[in-house]
Amino acid sequence: MRSPEGAGRGDEVHASPFELPVWHELATHRAELASTSMGRLFEDDPRRGVKLSAEFDGVVLDYSKNVITDRTVDLLMRLARDRGLAAGIDAMFGGTRINTTEDRAVLHTVLRTPASESVLLDGVDVVRPVHEVLGRMSDLADAIRSGRWRGATGRSVRTVVNIGIGGSDLGPAMAYHALREFAHAEVEARFVSNVDGHDIDRVLGDLDPETTLFIVSSKTFSTIETLTNARTARRWLVDRLGDEAVGKHFVAVSTNAEQVGAFGINPANMFEFWDWVGGRYSLMSAIGLSLMIVIGPEGFREMLAGAHAIDEHFRTAAFEENLPVLLGLLGIWHRNFCGAQAFAVLPYDQRLALLPAYLQQLDMESNGKSVNRHGCPVGVDTAPVVWGAPGTNGQHAFFQMLHQGTTPVPCDFIGVLEPAHTHRVHHDLLMANLFAQTRALAFGDLDTPEPPPHRSFPGDRPSNTILLPSLTPYTLGQLIALYENKVFVQGWIWGVNSFDQWGVELGKKLATSIHEDLRSDAPPDFDSSTNALMLRYRHARRSGPVGQPSATTTGEI
Repeated sequence: MRSPEGAGRGDEVHASPFELPVWHELATHRAELASTSMGRLFEDDPRRGVKLSAEFDGVVLDYSKNVITDRTVDLLMRLARDRGLAAGIDAMFGGTRINTTEDRAVLHTVLRTPASESVLLDGVDVVRPVHEVLGRMSDLADAIRSGRWRGATGRSVRTVVNIGIGGSDLGPAMAYHALREFAHAEVEARFVSNVDGHDIDRVLGDLDPETTLFIVSSKTFSTIETLTNARTARRWLVDRLGDEAVGKHFVAVSTNAEQVGAFGINPANMFEFWDWVGGRYSLMSAIGLSLMIVIGPEGFREMLAGAHAIDEHFRTAAFEENLPVLLGLLGIWHRNFCGAQAFAVLPYDQRLALLPAYLQQLDMESNGKSVNRHGCPVGVDTAPVVWGAPGTNGQHAFFQMLHQGTTPVPCDFIGVLEPAHTHRVHHDLLMANLFAQTRALAFGDLDTPEPPPHRSFPGDRPSNTILLPSLTPYTLGQLIALYENKVFVQGWIWGVNSFDQWGVELGKKLATSIHEDLRSDAPPDFDSSTNALMLRYRHARRSGPVGQPSATTTGEI
């Protein structure tokens, strides 16, 4: 098994991709394309839209609406090879500890590996324990869906509340919103993540404690936001049903059996995951328990199968036909050679409304780094700002800037060919808007002779179009794995560790010390701004709330 260094010899020689000759060739090539329009590229090659498209397992990627040529693609492919991308892919799938700052393997792909296969980590097969946990999750999901799991008063569970934050919330919430048509008719899911008491107040407001099950998702069972919300939920339940009800209404996704037990949860109802699964990559682990309960074990396994299919494609397909590789390299082209500072995700499907927020964490927490795997400055720009919203809502909000603003933003448009509803006129109009927007961004007002300046659209705004045949657990798994692997491509080429998140820690550490000082009478000893703000809050806190205190949050800490 290769070491992280052995997996990318080119990375050792060239600490920054900027030092590679091909990087400078790409920069020169971009300058040569400065006066090239997308309209001219399509005129010169009537088959461009077909040639610059790729398809795998029903997923279509059209990347023709970018200012690129065959030479661009060739140079990007050379960049990938010179940075040892193939060896990096092998290292990740093979269990090499490519998360160098935490000395961990990166094996979230094992979460969707079939039980018939084997992946060794330090000589131990890690596929088997994954399927053991999946089996236990399935047992619980079946028990709840069938009504066999009973609460403290003998009633069946009708609402599952997932309490987590970050990857323990964004993934399940996004997937539940996307797959609600596949959910059990009598079991809903709700999600609490923000430590702001309004979040849990609104979730608990109309719930029946007798039919509610809480899933507390925290690997160490020490995440302050999650534990604060969990304790508030526990108090809400105990006030209504008594202490003995906790064991019937709480389960945990964690590795800390001692703390789980101290909370009142039976460790037999604790579902584990592993340190080789990062939070933002954990949806397909036990973190997805709430999703499995509502869509069923079979639907959950279909999602795993879709992700595994893309993983295998990523691992084995030639780079020129490899969807994640193509997306990753195009992102590098726009970020590093075209000067793009942002990237927009525009799903033309309301069910994918939470996908941009999910991809914000995946992309920006993974690759928002300024030093490489060896602790040296990266030397090039890394993760762009990721944002977006569903079409057609976004068209009436920020598309003005996309079309006529001074900062071109590369976009991924995501469409679904077959909807889950029967309103064909709606879907025709939705898809017409998707196709129209990508055309307008690419070509501007090409067919309008001499429009006035305020009605002039320059075009040459880049976009990719991704089409799914339908939105199912399988295709959602494909979409998630597509972007996960895209992020890996970019991180590897930039040379960053995409699997740590030390930037999250400083603010949490400072919040702990400030939180202690907020209840003190001693003068705060931070900077003048923070001190003044804290004193203002202390004064408001002593004055008491304007209205009545919340029934669920009183004394929550």
